[in-house]
Amino acid sequence: MTRDPTAFLKSEYEELVKQALDWRLRELQGPSSPRAIVDGKEVIMLCSNNYLGLSNHPKLKQAAIDAIKSHGVGSGSVRPIAGNMDLHEELERRLAKFKGAEASLVYQTGFAANAGLIPQLVGKGDLIISDELNHGSIIDGVRLTRAERAIFKHTDVPDLGRVLDEAKKHKPAYNRILIITDGVFSMDGDIAPLDQIVKMSNPHGAMIYVDDAHGEAVLGKGGRGIVSHFNLTHRDVHVEMGTFSKAFGVVGGHISGSEYLRKFAYNKSRTWLLSGSHPPPVAAACIAAIDILETEPKHVENLWKNREYFIKSMQDFGFNTGMSETPIIPVMIGESDDAQKFSVRLFEEGVFALPIVYPMVARGQARIRVIMNSALTMEDLNSAITAFEKVGKELNII
Repeated sequence: MTRDPTAFLKSEYEELVKQALDWRLRELQGPSSPRAIVDGKEVIMLCSNNYLGLSNHPKLKQAAIDAIKSHGVGSGSVRPIAGNMDLHEELERRLAKFKGAEASLVYQTGFAANAGLIPQLVGKGDLIISDELNHGSIIDGVRLTRAERAIFKHTDVPDLGRVLDEAKKHKPAYNRILIITDGVFSMDGDIAPLDQIVKMSNPHGAMIYVDDAHGEAVLGKGGRGIVSHFNLTHRDVHVEMGTFSKAFGVVGGHISGSEYLRKFAYNKSRTWLLSGSHPPPVAAACIAAIDILETEPKHVENLWKNREYFIKSMQDFGFNTGMSETPIIPVMIGESDDAQKFSVRLFEEGVFALPIVYPMVARGQARIRVIMNSALTMEDLNSAITAFEKVGKELNII
């Protein structure tokens, strides 16, 4: 009998289950909202990246409906051929103005931006210097290059300086040096010291690329992101990558910087060139999200108010909230099994918050990752806090 070449799929999956490292998919039945229906149960949503609650905002829904009526449900092509619609161009103009950049380019996803652009910025004879906790999409983008790679300790600017000094001694000299960092780190909720990174890199003439997926519409003036947060410009930070899939409430990735960055990217990034463009309702909803950020500051303000209330309550109970500086709040548990149990019990208590376990984080560093939402009411927050206290005591975490 012929050996089954796919037998490893079953055995490797079963090993993940045995180690409590498998993802167990739950079903969202309706919109992503502060109180949502998941697997038939009403729960308080604490694990969605929908920071501002915009995914179900009436203005975004209406913009999408109007775009379907005027432009249909799809573009019919990739943008370089016949899929470059006026809505795509308008979105990029609006985004660039919002970000204070010369130009912006929209990608199909944030992952596509990193995987498509990083390999074009550097190649053989170049060096990439990357924060050790950078997102997997950055890591995959780096792996696609022929550049040499170096790592600096997490958010450690002196260690970055050490790597830059060593790079200066390299023979032959590197043609280009690209420093890449997340803006907000998705597992811990801490912020890259981007202003210090810029200062350290300037004497070396390095390019700086920041993935601001979790800072987009969260940090900076009116949610303009990490470059705004540190009062920098796109002459300081050469590539600011972001996403529409989180706080903007829709889907898609984007980059902002110089006009030549935009032109270079859309001519060189295969992920952009060879992927179908966003459906008209997606582009229109993203434009509506920018409108809301520019005219309704309450969403960002309330997000931070909710974050401060929740994290203080967690710390008052004795929970360890790690290095959080943002609406990403890790409630540290320890072992993966315990984090899985904690999440299950929270769900039974009406709170949807997922465990983050090895290998996404180091062994012994499993946590419940809470992602705060501006649309949560004080009643929602207090109910969630009560559930955390109950389960924390029950499982001897506090």
